[in-house]
Amino acid sequence: MSKSNRLFDLLQVLRRRNGPVPGTDLAREAGVSLRTIYRDIATLQAMGADIEGEPGFGYILKPGFLLPPLMFTQEELHALTLGAQWVSRQTDDGLALAAQNAIGKIGSVLPSELRPLLTDNAFHVGRARPQSEAADLGLLRQAMREQLKLHVAYRDPTGAQTQRIIWPIMLGFIETKRFVAGWCELREDFRTFRVDRIERVELIEERYPGRRRDLAKRWRSLVDEKQKMERDKSRES
Repeated sequence: MSKSNRLFDLLQVLRRRNGPVPGTDLAREAGVSLRTIYRDIATLQAMGADIEGEPGFGYILKPGFLLPPLMFTQEELHALTLGAQWVSRQTDDGLALAAQNAIGKIGSVLPSELRPLLTDNAFHVGRARPQSEAADLGLLRQAMREQLKLHVAYRDPTGAQTQRIIWPIMLGFIETKRFVAGWCELREDFRTFRVDRIERVELIEERYPGRRRDLAKRWRSLVDEKQKMERDKSRES
């Protein structure tokens, strides 16, 4: 366990105990020596933790202290950096910049011994092929965020173009393809549209009814039901 994680766990032990906690109890829970606990207590006090007590008596943490550095395990940091790299290379410029900014903010408050984990290049995510400018993901995300309708010119698998009014509720990234799921006013049902087949998209200044979250939940239920039926059918055959 890193020192940063040990300090965080030490604070958690002190928070959940009402009275003074003997150093021997802290050492036993942390799996370290009593001398290490004395040093850790001194470190926390230097960081601003209001810990009262002394060796032989016990320690108590006064309320109101929050440990400034973020505490993550190595696996958690790997997950964050992998996720940020995927977003940077598979979505749009706006989300890519947001992902890079988020990693920068996390790195600025991490303890020094954990910062190298953000840049150790343990993973590689390929870059997505450029998508049609007509289907800007930033515009789609804005429509979802503000629950606005979209007018799209959509080319179906046969090559025919149709005009649709859709209520965008979710973006999907499956392998190299991007999708937008939503309610289609033309079909009066949920539909999933491939982004590379959207030839023109316009934002309509009209909110669609209900809550996007509820519509997304309904869509997921329908997808799950369809997948279950397909699995049952494949078993029967």
